[in-house]
Amino acid sequence: MVKFSDLFSMTIAFMLCFSSREAVADEGSTATFYTPPYVPSSCNGYKDDGVMIAAASDAIWDNRAACGRKYKVTCVGATNQGDPHPCRGNGDVVVKIVDYRPSLADDRGGTIDLSQEAFAAIANPDAGKIKISFQQYVI
Repeated sequence: MVKFSDLFSMTIAFMLCFSSREAVADEGSTATFYTPPYVPSSCNGYKDDGVMIAAASDAIWDNRAACGRKYKVTCVGATNQGDPHPCRGNGDVVVKIVDYRPSLADDRGGTIDLSQEAFAAIANPDAGKIKISFQQYVI
């Protein structure tokens, strides 16, 4: 006979295994930013999704499956000498994917195009482009 406590423990373990799905950035991932207006977006048309939003490149986009996913994006360094130390604040921000950003030839690990407000929360906007790490944020 299975005890309730054993069944409860197995249920919690199962939930943790399947709810902690995360996508982690490859080395070479970068972030840029775009400015308002943020609508329309590819995912939600004219719906206002706030300002902590982002557009995903092909490495993240997954044929629109990324729409609505949240990612914790962390500034890890500079991509150019214009600002050798662009990271600021606690260095990370959580954003929701609401749009698509076409990949460019130099997109090695995926690029996230952050809203201007999200970018400014983790880096000096004068840098324009930063090195990042990111992982899917699951509550």
